[in-house]
Amino acid sequence: AGPGSYTVGTMSERFDCHYCRDPLQGKKYVQKEGRHCCVKCFDKICANTCIECKKPIGADSKELHFKNRYWHDSCFRCFKCYTSLVNEPFMLRENNKVWCSNCTAAEDAPRCKGCFKPIIAGDQNVEYKKMVWHKDCFTCSQCKQVIGSGSFFPKGDDFFCVSCHEHKFAKTCAKCKNPITSGGLTYQEQPWHSECFICSNCKKQLGGKRFTAVEDQFYCVECYKECVAKKCAGCKNPITAGFGRGTSVVNYEDESWHDYCFKCTKCARGLANKRFVCHNGKIYCAECPKRL
Repeated sequence: AGPGSYTVGTMSERFDCHYCRDPLQGKKYVQKEGRHCCVKCFDKICANTCIECKKPIGADSKELHFKNRYWHDSCFRCFKCYTSLVNEPFMLRENNKVWCSNCTAAEDAPRCKGCFKPIIAGDQNVEYKKMVWHKDCFTCSQCKQVIGSGSFFPKGDDFFCVSCHEHKFAKTCAKCKNPITSGGLTYQEQPWHSECFICSNCKKQLGGKRFTAVEDQFYCVECYKECVAKKCAGCKNPITAGFGRGTSVVNYEDESWHDYCFKCTKCARGLANKRFVCHNGKIYCAECPKRL
């Protein structure tokens, strides 16, 4: 940068000031556009105006110019940080303000959602749904500890670390009373860990399998047949209503039968939901005892 459009020197010949007509010989003068003038007239009439301080840039001042805009060298400073930009890279921004490269980068950088300061190149950051934080500004809404690049759970405008989310939002297992952080299942509107919902006898997990509940205890089909189910007085096999062929049970005097096993000892007629006679510990239809 520099004036470029005029020269300053000491007159050795006889010239008068173009404006005030005072003699210039032996005096300091300014030549601009082929005209010679004294320093006083130059400062008053010809000098460019500094875009920053709005004062004339006199012949004795150092002038900087860019795209038909002029500054005193002392006025050519970053609008944001006031660092001198003489011999430094700069950018002309809105309202004819000059910015240094560092402030330009910071102004154009995304803003941290936490501290609202710019995130500049090289800063570690966290991005989520078009929002960005400094890594150390991304904290749990509950405990305020830094989440950084760790796992988290969003809830509306809040973010929770794994531990706080478990205690605040996770369902509690009906058996062990600990939070269910992933997976799990529901039985009779109560949540369970998959590893807690097991057969009371063989301890195998029951999720996705057939089971039965007896007095708040759960049994797989095999263990229910072996350990819990009553034995049919007819076929001597376990009565597993709902698991096999039979769906109904006949009970009489502390004994139980599959509905299809409860039949007349003599004629083998099915007697479930029908009249029957017990004679000498055996079951008969209403007709067969008459034939004995």
